[in-house]
Amino acid sequence: MQVFIMVAGVFTGAHVWQETAERLVAAGSAAHAVALTGLDPARPATSARVGLETHVEDVVAAIDAVDAASGQEIVLVGHDYGIHPVLGAADRRAERVARVVYLDCGMPQNGVPPLAAVPDQALRAQLAERAEAGEREGVLAPPGPDEWGRWGSTAGVGEAELKRLTALAAPQPLGTLFQPLRLTGAVAAVPVTGVLCARNGARIDLVQRLVDFGDPALAVLTEPQVTFFELPTGHWPMLSCPDALAEVLLRAAAGEGHRLRPVGDAAPAPAHLRPFPLDVPELPRDRQGHVDLYVPDGDGPRPAVVFVHGGPVPAGARPRPREWPTLVGYARLAAAEGMIGVTFDHRLHDVADYDRAAADVVAAVELVRADTRVDSDRIALWFFSGGGLLTTDWLTRPPAWLRCLAASYPFLAPLPAWGMADSRFHPARAVDQAGSLPVILLRAGREAPEIAATVDAFVRAAKGCAARLELVDVPNGHHGFETIDPPEETRLALERAMRSVVTHLTG
Repeated sequence: MQVFIMVAGVFTGAHVWQETAERLVAAGSAAHAVALTGLDPARPATSARVGLETHVEDVVAAIDAVDAASGQEIVLVGHDYGIHPVLGAADRRAERVARVVYLDCGMPQNGVPPLAAVPDQALRAQLAERAEAGEREGVLAPPGPDEWGRWGSTAGVGEAELKRLTALAAPQPLGTLFQPLRLTGAVAAVPVTGVLCARNGARIDLVQRLVDFGDPALAVLTEPQVTFFELPTGHWPMLSCPDALAEVLLRAAAGEGHRLRPVGDAAPAPAHLRPFPLDVPELPRDRQGHVDLYVPDGDGPRPAVVFVHGGPVPAGARPRPREWPTLVGYARLAAAEGMIGVTFDHRLHDVADYDRAAADVVAAVELVRADTRVDSDRIALWFFSGGGLLTTDWLTRPPAWLRCLAASYPFLAPLPAWGMADSRFHPARAVDQAGSLPVILLRAGREAPEIAATVDAFVRAAKGCAARLELVDVPNGHHGFETIDPPEETRLALERAMRSVVTHLTG
């Protein structure tokens, strides 16, 4: 028999687990929602110094309350902020814990405070300033009814549930966000399951892609004791789909779930390292710092197409994006059309990195335009995937030498979990400023719904203004369709899009 000990996220208490706990009990398990000190009416704070350590002790007490001789297996479930006290307690009672479930949350590390996991980037920066100034006591006011989206997608949460969530929300003691998590390493031996909420922007296939990039820090996710589930809902599945969540928790306790494919010689090539679907000439690269140029034979200067990779891509990923077959294939395809194809690396390693990645794009374009082989008045930019947000500045202030902008399966608005509600990187809001700049959009028909929604918003905005939008649809295409789908599904779309870019560059 399992005992599920569940810990909620910021501003919330044990009440959010009520329906899920009832379903677990009905299935024959025991369920206990931890009342965190200072957040739950059942456990009021007796001191102003409530910190993460206080909540770790709350969870340890819940573990110790389970009779060790009963043979019951303890499964700790941490949602959002709750994963921090869960890990702290599991590290101290590793021999008592059968599994830790990460419910739509990150992977906290030793010595890092929960502040690092606050999704809203602007709020996180403000709180960091307060911490540096020594303002470590006090509370953070809970969100209003229309503000929960800053903490994660509310998709699937009904109006009544959202009202209840708001009515019962409690101020979050700042010490719980500022105090670092302390781990000895004992928790590393405990099996884990990640439950991802797709409508909050987390999917198993996206995690697999991060692993495939080859960052050694993510190799732990491929260990046999690590499993994953995915729920088609927002950030609060205990409110939006308690039945489905309870079923997933029961299956996780039984050791079920999806296991990620490790990177290695025996594994099939990951999507980003598979061959480009079109036959292109084996043109050598001309490396100029962090920029690679593919220059066709003949006299210049020539127009250039600069390809901007997606992301976030872990800093430790090898090979680097500018060497991926897809990017190299696009650059050589441009060269076959008489253009100079350009690939480069930018520093979009995390969703907080868009500012510096945007600066990297500007620097790469300046380097390319300064090359004597390049016609500096005829440049196209082509963006991919998460790099799509980097189109914003170019849509807002398109220079005269930018003849067109293209994007393949792009993100065209930030996802809810990225904490970028007030960010400038929002192409769907910027397209009405693009004027006469031609925009070629390659749209995947089988795109993930949360990404497709950003594309739909962009298309609606473009149709409502003077934007010169050309849609190139790949009806059966998935995200990253060049190397995922059969060539016959993508070849015509790639050729059409490239012809359109060349037309705008040479016309």
